Amino acid sequence: MKPTLFDSHINLHGEQYDEDREEVLLRAREAGVSRFISICDKLENFPTIRKLTDQHNDMWCSVGVHPHYAKDYEVLTSQELIELANDEKVCGIGETGLDLHYGYSDIQLQEKAFRKHIIAARETQLPLIIHSREADDLMGDILEEEMQKGRFQPLMHCYTSGANLARCATALDAYFSVSGILSFKKAEDVRAVALEMPLDRVILETDCPYLAPTPYRGRRNEPAYLTEVCKAFANLRGLSFEDVAKITTENCLRLFGRVK
Repeated sequence: MKPTLFDSHINLHGEQYDEDREEVLLRAREAGVSRFISICDKLENFPTIRKLTDQHNDMWCSVGVHPHYAKDYEVLTSQELIELANDEKVCGIGETGLDLHYGYSDIQLQEKAFRKHIIAARETQLPLIIHSREADDLMGDILEEEMQKGRFQPLMHCYTSGANLARCATALDAYFSVSGILSFKKAEDVRAVALEMPLDRVILETDCPYLAPTPYRGRRNEPAYLTEVCKAFANLRGLSFEDVAKITTENCLRLFGRVK
């Protein structure tokens, strides 16, 4: 039997899959991916994402607003997120966080939205799915400050930030998700940090349709390629594919308590 894998971050609701969404899922299942989390990027997409999860008993979803869209959700409240998260298929809050690379939304608006998501994660006790790009110092400061107000469970999604933020997040009992970037030829810094991640806090993701791993780089990513992410992490840490599949799936099930 193939080891079962858990893709903790997919964007399968996107138009990139409108022609072959079911075939993409079939390929993933044939590759051994047995569970999926469909990530919410903005609330206007949540009904579509939620409908998709209803059609598949091996799929769950999150609710949240990506930092790119913070400018469009200035009136967002934590209570809105909390109410949507009452749905049994919702297993996480986010994707939320800070992104200083593109600057699509003002950083003050991003921070405001991020803190609202933290409140929702604290209230619901669901994992907080965090996007952090080129904002290490501010992200670390906010996480430490907010943790003092009451515990919540951080998940550092598609971690490509530095070692200092990784140490800060580890001290706060965060989980880290590893993506296809780990397999990129020039991703030495990412691999260096991944070498130090606590094994009981690592999970896998594709972030499809983005970040297709080697040898599929440049193509549309899909959940079946999670096998390559698993191989890359196994090679990095000197573990077998089977051990990484088992460890990361167990970690995911512990983190996302609503997933069966």
